[in-house]
Amino acid sequence: MMKIPSKYNAAEVEEKWYKYWSDNKYFHSEPDRREPYTIVIPPPNVTGVLHMGHMLNNTIQDILIRRARMTGKNACWVPGTDHASIATEAKVVSKLESEGISKQSLTREEFLEHAWDWTHKHGGIILEQLKKLGASCDWDRTAFTMDEIRSKSVIKVFVDLYNKGYIYRGVRMVNWDPAAKTALSDEEVIYKEVNSKLYYINYKIEGEEGYVTIATTRPETILGDTALCVNPADKRFSSLKGKKVLVHLINRSIPIIEDDYVDMEFGTGCLKITPAHDINDYEIGMRHNLPVIDIFNDNGTLSDKAELFIGMDRFDVREKIVPELKMNGNLKKTEEYKNKVGFSERTDVAIEPKLSVQWFLKMEDLVKPALENVLNDNIRFYPSKFRNIYRHWMSNIKDWCISRQLWWGHQIPVYYLDDGTYFCAENAGQALEAAKKETGKDLTPEDLKQDEDVLDTWFSSWLWPISVFDGISNPDNKDIQYYYPTSDLVTAPDIIFFWVARMIISGYEYKNEYPFKNVYFTGMVRDNLRRKMSKSLGNSPDPLSLINKYGADGVRVGMLLCSPAGGDLLFDESLPQQGSGFATKIWNAFRLVKNWEVSDKTEQPEYSKLAIEWFDNKLDQVIEILDGQFNQFRISEALMTIYTTVRDEFSGWLLEIVKPPYKSPVDSKTYNDVTELFDKLLRLIHPFMPFITEEIWQLLKERHAGESIMISPLPKAGNYKMELLNAFENAKETVAGIRTVRKNSGIPNREMLSMKVQTGDKGYEPSLEAVLKKLGNLSRIEKTDKEEPGATSFRVKSTNFYISVNSAVNTGEEKKKLEEELKYSRGFLKSVMKKLNNEKFVANAPQSVVDKEKTKQADAEAKIRILEDRIASMK
Repeated sequence: MMKIPSKYNAAEVEEKWYKYWSDNKYFHSEPDRREPYTIVIPPPNVTGVLHMGHMLNNTIQDILIRRARMTGKNACWVPGTDHASIATEAKVVSKLESEGISKQSLTREEFLEHAWDWTHKHGGIILEQLKKLGASCDWDRTAFTMDEIRSKSVIKVFVDLYNKGYIYRGVRMVNWDPAAKTALSDEEVIYKEVNSKLYYINYKIEGEEGYVTIATTRPETILGDTALCVNPADKRFSSLKGKKVLVHLINRSIPIIEDDYVDMEFGTGCLKITPAHDINDYEIGMRHNLPVIDIFNDNGTLSDKAELFIGMDRFDVREKIVPELKMNGNLKKTEEYKNKVGFSERTDVAIEPKLSVQWFLKMEDLVKPALENVLNDNIRFYPSKFRNIYRHWMSNIKDWCISRQLWWGHQIPVYYLDDGTYFCAENAGQALEAAKKETGKDLTPEDLKQDEDVLDTWFSSWLWPISVFDGISNPDNKDIQYYYPTSDLVTAPDIIFFWVARMIISGYEYKNEYPFKNVYFTGMVRDNLRRKMSKSLGNSPDPLSLINKYGADGVRVGMLLCSPAGGDLLFDESLPQQGSGFATKIWNAFRLVKNWEVSDKTEQPEYSKLAIEWFDNKLDQVIEILDGQFNQFRISEALMTIYTTVRDEFSGWLLEIVKPPYKSPVDSKTYNDVTELFDKLLRLIHPFMPFITEEIWQLLKERHAGESIMISPLPKAGNYKMELLNAFENAKETVAGIRTVRKNSGIPNREMLSMKVQTGDKGYEPSLEAVLKKLGNLSRIEKTDKEEPGATSFRVKSTNFYISVNSAVNTGEEKKKLEEELKYSRGFLKSVMKKLNNEKFVANAPQSVVDKEKTKQADAEAKIRILEDRIASMK
């Protein structure tokens, strides 16, 4: 007999089996004749580290990929990382500054050398951490958004879209991040409600003694004002038509104009117009041919055009300019005001609307198939509520600003001559040939200069499901033909616009097909105060510490115990602790079975035969339920199904029934049957808990070299006998009744009892008497057609059970319990009759509902009669 450790050693087991899986290439996939099942990982930042959101997302992906692999599909989970332009460049700049080196002192090539060194040193750490979680990715296929294949794909797509007329260059008002010093797309701006102030400022009318009062939250932008504006329908300001006012502090003369845009009810009804620093002001300025004065530098300090406070930060200027306005008598009043301010999604700095020359991608036509195929369910969202969010955004989409003023990233493949003429090409050589052809001049490479900007990070990751299989540059290669479209995408809803929508757009543009069939949206991981977990709040535990403490399987189970699709996970350390406890439960069940002494000479008891038949049928029902839950992506529910099956049905009932009497052997038939059922159960658990299931599966019976649970077939649902399952539920209820009698009467389990049964229509299962005797420790079960005065009783469905416990039972206490039960039953009947006596309810409720209430009435009345008779017999 093998020596089974009393405690499960997660760390030792996890290292052993992950190496075994890797060494045997079980994660690797190549195209073959099987049905493919493909997932592409949402690529984390290349220099990032594992956080709780990654843990949840990748646990779900691994469950899906392991389950698909076990169903016989050719499962391929492609891992990779994202170059994360803004985040990575910020880290490199910070690192250089700590060494006394400024980015401005370096050439682009020198800076990129530092960036690549940083990436090689810190990149890929997160992928190694995912291995600790048990992620069964095809590591041979690991991709990086700036590796050669992906970079070539990005450049090729830019040139293609430019040639199709979708990409254009223009001066537009963009979201400017003064910290990262780059433009952002609308989706990279997070709006927060902040406590601001509304400043009421007087503007002196030129040539008169009067003033015009405006209200603004941004007095620092006064220096960029080029007009005041009123609504032409506002009679209060009709006398101001054609007049001018003076800008404070610099005495610039600006006109008072009229435009329907002005809200007469907001503030004073008069608006200051700063075209360079507000999108609405910019549009008004365009309509009225106003000059544009950009008073901000790229870093958010005031430029020379401001004339005052040059070089000071915009928010410091606000603090300086308000006292000056007050001192000059131009600040009329200040009010507290709540408004929404846009912040950079990456740097958390307030964005600045800024006019800038940028590259844009026209979206209006590109989105059409991507919107249509989500609304018609060709692509399914789980939960479906995200379809409406997606529809709203796609129906109101704006052109995508795809250029970023950074060095780390894919440099825009556009090349300029000194006169500003430019050529879009995949490389400098092609651009030179195009320039020579168009100009007719004998140009050299030195005559062309490549655009300094790089592309938005999302412009590479939107191609991810295609580019990981080199489907852009080599559209007919065997991998893209076999693995695309992918099967499922698991991601967080906060990147539905950044990534999910854009992948769908590129999928239809470049493959004329969806990139994935299903999208499963996880929730956000929050603490028990519902705050998003973050390092700054100090409320995010270290995932690797949790794995070290509770084991990878424990953490995986913990992450899913209360994580419905699209619903936030309120994380508490008790969850992985519960997951670890579940692993211990499985381990202890294994130890119990393997430590039985097995005899070939012992006959299989009837109770074991019945229990094994029942659990085999139960498992078929569980498999059917699991299949339905996975088909609907109810993965948290699927975990709870298998969790309760192990805890209650397998450990709580099957093993309790079949375990041999103390110091007696178990018969070999029962042992072999239980072992087979345990094997089946382990395979169902494996996608959720890969490590402990592999360990037990390998030890459960003799295995051959190269075998693994992860490539063994997932059990399929067979036909099951519902009448047997229902009968067993009655038997369970009967056993529970016997145990309650023992507990209330103080009768130890070792003392045998006898039981009489007064059978009704339902509740007693004579075919399962052997099970009742075993679990109830009953010497005999007799039928009776009358009540048993003085005996302790309980009821299952319409059947009464009587146990004679002699003097152990206090008749007075028993009568008191029966009277309490009678009181409850009468109250229950009263509530049922209240419904049935309500004519409106009976007339309007579905007949099935009314019939259900009538059944409750009949059951309650029958129970009341029995209780009344039993109480009467005790007098």
